[in-house]
This record gives sequence, structure tokens and C-alpha cells, in this order.
Amino acid sequence: MPSEVPTTTIDQNLRQRVVERVRAEIISGQSAPGTMYSAPNLALALGVSTTPVREALLELSRIGLIEPLRNRGFRVVEPSSTQLEELFDMRDVLEIHAAVLLTRQPKRDLSSLRPHADAIARAVETEDVQAYVEADRAFHFGLIDAARNGLLTETIMGLRDKMRLYGIGSRAGRERQEASVAEHYRLIELAETGTADALTATLRPHIMSWKPIFLAALNRHTVRLSWPLASKP
Repeated sequence: MPSEVPTTTIDQNLRQRVVERVRAEIISGQSAPGTMYSAPNLALALGVSTTPVREALLELSRIGLIEPLRNRGFRVVEPSSTQLEELFDMRDVLEIHAAVLLTRQPKRDLSSLRPHADAIARAVETEDVQAYVEADRAFHFGLIDAARNGLLTETIMGLRDKMRLYGIGSRAGRERQEASVAEHYRLIELAETGTADALTATLRPHIMSWKPIFLAALNRHTVRLSWPLASKP
């Protein structure tokens, strides 16, 4: 007889699925600031028990994407342009450092990243923003983790998970997604055979070219929220 999967393992898998889904909804802008998440309602919609859903929402609150409200659920937090600037600054420093460490590894087989690059290409073709976000995260996790520094990987992915990708579905965002498809394949090639200078020269603009898109969209969103208040007599 096949052995049963422990209940704790099932709950952990469910929790991770919820974390990935809600995180993707928030950072892509699909769930705007102020959106409420209720553990019972979300569990009902997903057809799962409440416990792993509540644990997932608590995990996302520790990241800072949502905040708990007593007897109401969890509310998506409003980010600021300053926070976004700081996140890009830190990512620029740490992800470039991870790339340098990666090129020092004696064996660099990054073939495991190709399915993620393929998933990114499919997401762009089908205009599936959430699928793009999830595949892009998986790609960069694999790239960073190949540097073999667990604390660095954990820190960088924590920063990435706090970043809001406002504007990713805009015209400029879609154009940037399209351009990134070839870049992901190029990053694999350089990570396997290139020098640190060549890899970082491709990685830095791959990261930082999103900055003006996100900031512009965030600023437009902030203006829309504040305009009615500013216009009151």
C-alpha cells in the first residue's frame, strides 16, 4: 500500500501555494492597496482548510505586503516611492554581488533555469502577468541560489518579494516583458560560460530598467488617491 502523505506536509504545501498566489496578486498590482483578504473567504474560494491560508497570510504580513486588522482580515499595504527606490538600490548591490560569486563557481550548469525562461516566454506570449511574475521569480531564485550563499539568497528574495511591480501590465511594462525574454536566455548563457563583467553588464540593466516603469505607475496611483482630498474646499 502507498504510504500516506503526512497532514503537516499537505498543510505546508497548501500554505506555500497560497503564499505564491497572494504574493503574485499583490506585487503585480492585481490586488491594489487597501484590498482585504479574509482567511475564511480565501480558504472557501480555494477549497482548502482555513489553517494553511491563515498561516500564509501571516507570513505575507511579516514580509510587509499586508497588515492584519482585528476582526477584519488582512489589508494590502500602500507602498511608497522611497521604499521602491531603496529596494532597487539594495537589489542592485546584492544581485550583482551574487552574480560575481556565481562566476567564481568551478561548475556552472544552469540548464535548470531554461524551463523557467520558457515559462516566461509563454507568459509574455499569452499576456499572463501573474504567470510571468511567478516564472520570473523562479528564474531569479535559481540564478541567485547558484552562487551558493544561502543567506544572500534569502536576503535577495526577501527584497524581491517586497517589491510592487506597478505598471507591469501597462504598455511600457508589456514592452519590457517582451524585451526580457531574450535577456533571460542570455543570462543563462553568461552564467554558465561568461565572465563576471559580462554577466553583470547584462544583469544590471535587466533589473534596473524596470525602475522608471514601476515608479511612474506608483506615482500615478498615489496622485489618483490624493487628488480628491486635495480638491476638497
